[in-house]
Amino acid sequence: MTSPQPPRGPAHSGARGRRRTRSAAEPTAYDFRRPIQLSREHTRLLEESLDGFARQMGTVFTSALRAVCTAQLLGVAQTTYGEHVDTLDSMTYAVKLRVEPLSGFTLLDLPLPVVMSALDMMLGGPGTEKQPERPLTDIEGAVVRGILTRLLTELGQSIIGIVETEPALVGIEYNPQLVQAAAPGDVVGVATFELVIKDRPHRVTLCLPFTALHPYLVRASAPAPVSEHERVQRSRAAELVDRRFQDVPVEATVRFAPTPLDPGTLSNLAVGDVVRLAHRASDPLAVVMGDATFAHATAGTHGARLAALVVGTTKENS
Repeated sequence: MTSPQPPRGPAHSGARGRRRTRSAAEPTAYDFRRPIQLSREHTRLLEESLDGFARQMGTVFTSALRAVCTAQLLGVAQTTYGEHVDTLDSMTYAVKLRVEPLSGFTLLDLPLPVVMSALDMMLGGPGTEKQPERPLTDIEGAVVRGILTRLLTELGQSIIGIVETEPALVGIEYNPQLVQAAAPGDVVGVATFELVIKDRPHRVTLCLPFTALHPYLVRASAPAPVSEHERVQRSRAAELVDRRFQDVPVEATVRFAPTPLDPGTLSNLAVGDVVRLAHRASDPLAVVMGDATFAHATAGTHGARLAALVVGTTKENS
């Protein structure tokens, strides 16, 4: 014997019930620290702009080091400033920037091995993988400053479609915890690049203040205003299209009312049989295109051809 099963609660019926069950099983977390999210459209806009910056970054290092260097954008993500700083090396080459008219600061992080290798190659060295981990001297900083100045110029040119700016250097810091470009809980947008020097990949990041950048992203992604000349052209084009549609030939059918027949009657039809139609002699015929009835008509002739005289339209009936 099997014990009786306990009664089950009411089940959701249909697709609506399945949607409720699925949504209840997979709740979406809401982070109150990030009320504004980086939308897909804004992410694509940033990626298109910063992808150009990545290409120019490779060109700047190639020309400065006289060796083939490449850079590519890996992605753009939204996070907090504190979370971003925790991902940086304990000793790095953090460049603090002022990107007016954006309020706050922007942080360009170049790993220290990148800077040391570039410095070694610019001074005639081989640029080996093993490089010292220490702050740059004043002379070394002046040599690297040439690359940095060109990178800032290319950054301004890359994001000109979002905001017109000329990034300015504020300072260099080797400990990212001491940069203080933003509060730890501030929302930022972080672009991650892969810079390859002598077949060695390095992670470069660009941290932008999201709250200050968001209004410019909204403005840049908005549709461009239409001038009066463009508005007139669109109106004329719509009028021309409408006029041409009036001349397009379509197939119209004049129909009797449908007559239901059983399969036995249909299968036994023979030459000479008469099918009695359900259409009364006094009822008009239907003028149909596709599945839509446009008018009603009576049967007649026009010269040697059959014809249908329109006696009413759907507009008149409505």
